[in-house]
Amino acid sequence: QVQLVESGGGFVQAGGSLRLSCAASRRTLSMGWFRQAPGKEREFVAAINWSGTSTRYADSVKGRFIISRDNAGNTEYLQMNSLKPEDTAVYYCAATFGSIETVKISPSYWGQGTQVTVSS
Repeated sequence: QVQLVESGGGFVQAGGSLRLSCAASRRTLSMGWFRQAPGKEREFVAAINWSGTSTRYADSVKGRFIISRDNAGNTEYLQMNSLKPEDTAVYYCAATFGSIETVKISPSYWGQGTQVTVSS
């Protein structure tokens, strides 16, 4: 019942920044981001609760990425700074009507993904 659409991916040099957006057709309690690099499993990146007051980050992106959402709760953002080649992946937004812990483990809704490529 929820459609998610990502945008903002592209090519960037190492050390640069990108901002991803994910628009939801309905308000959700918790939203997040995952990524999948070639030949690897999909991994958790970041999550945010319904009010935007609680966040979670993978250790690999702490201090570099910032997750946020708008006041209406329909759109989440991922500000990616100090990008590294190992950040190259397809990034997927995710959402749930459950808790921030639920979106980390088993989100109910997924976007189609947006490619992020970081060159050396």
